[in-house]
Amino acid sequence: QVQLVESGGGSVQAGGSLRLSCAASGFTVSPNYMGWFRQSPGKEREGVATTRNNGRARYADSVRGRFTISKDNAKNTLYLQMNSLKPEDTGMYYCAADSIVPYGLGGTWYKYWGQGTQVTVSS
Repeated sequence: QVQLVESGGGSVQAGGSLRLSCAASGFTVSPNYMGWFRQSPGKEREGVATTRNNGRARYADSVRGRFTISKDNAKNTLYLQMNSLKPEDTGMYYCAADSIVPYGLGGTWYKYWGQGTQVTVSS
């Protein structure tokens, strides 16, 4: 029933930008806590950003000041704007929905997950 579909990933050089999208169906984005996570081979899944209202968000230290999470409620879509990308930002990025913990960056708190979109940053 609930589907989260990520898009916008790709390959970019260091210093470049990408915008990831997460289109939701069977689920209303606006009233719920949403998050972005990423995972690299051999490493644990890392919480990147989370929000409920566009005016408030929580970010991992590694991305704060470079990434911005937002919602377009009319489109029922979550976004992650990524600027000043670094090679260490490389990984599979996942959209997550409906956290039981407000502004949680732990993956165990989210009920729904997308299939991911690959981001590769080269130097």
